[in-house]
Amino acid sequence: MRLNKFLSFCGIASRRKAEKLILSGKVSINGEIIKDLSYKVDPEKDKVYVENKLIIPPPKVYYLFYKPKGVLTSLYDPYNRETLKPFLEKLSYKVFPVGRLDKHSEGLLLLTNDGDLANLLLHPRYEVKRVYWVWVTPEIENKKIKKLINSGIVTEGKLIKPVNFKFLKKEKNKWIYEITVKEGIKREVRKMIGYLGGKVHRLLRIKFGPLILKNLKPGEIRPLSQKELKDLFSFVSQLKNSKILDKTSSEEFT
Repeated sequence: MRLNKFLSFCGIASRRKAEKLILSGKVSINGEIIKDLSYKVDPEKDKVYVENKLIIPPPKVYYLFYKPKGVLTSLYDPYNRETLKPFLEKLSYKVFPVGRLDKHSEGLLLLTNDGDLANLLLHPRYEVKRVYWVWVTPEIENKKIKKLINSGIVTEGKLIKPVNFKFLKKEKNKWIYEITVKEGIKREVRKMIGYLGGKVHRLLRIKFGPLILKNLKPGEIRPLSQKELKDLFSFVSQLKNSKILDKTSSEEFT
C-alpha cells in the first residue's frame, strides 16, 4: 500500500497529514529517508520509522455489526445525519465496513481493517451471496416472483435477478420474504420489490457470504468467533482459488 495510506492505517495521522510528514523527511524505510509520496510499503517486510520511532501495523481484526435502521454506512455526513462513527469509536482499532446498507435498511455488516479480504468479498466476479428478510405489503403473486427469478430486471444498465425468493410467513398485515442476491447493486432488493408492485416496510440483512447475523441486536458489535473466522478464511480461500483456476484455464487458450 502507499506510504501515506500505511501511516493512516497504523493510526499515525490522516493521509493528508501523513503526506506532510513524508515530504518533511520525517519518515524512513529500512534506514532510508523516503520523500516519494507514491512509494509503496510492504507491511510484511519493510520497517517504517516516523521520527526514528518504529511503526508497528495493527493486527487484522474482524467484527460483526448490526447496523440499526436510520444510520448511514459512512463515517461522515455533511447534513449531520447519524453515521457509523460513534459505533466504530468504541473499538480498539480503526476499521471500515465491508459493503453498504442504505439508511433505511438494517442488519449484518462486516467490519475489518483487512483491505485484501474486503476487496475479494466485494468484487462482482465472485458473486458473494447476501440474504435479506423483507417485510412487504401487499402479498406478491407467485407467478410474478417466478418471472422475476427467470427473467430478472434491468437496473443501472445491468440485468439482475434473485438467486432465491421465498415466502417465510405473515406477520400481522405484512408478508415476510427471504431474498438472496449476488450482484451487490445499490438498493437492488428494494428495486425488485418495487418492480413486483410491493412496498418495503422493513429490510434486514441476515447473511453475507458465510457470516450470519444470529442473535446480534441493533447497534451491537462483537468480534468473530474462532469458528466464524475459520469459515470466513476458508470461504475467501475458495474465492482466491477460483480466480487462479479462471486465470489458468484462460491461459490455456492463449
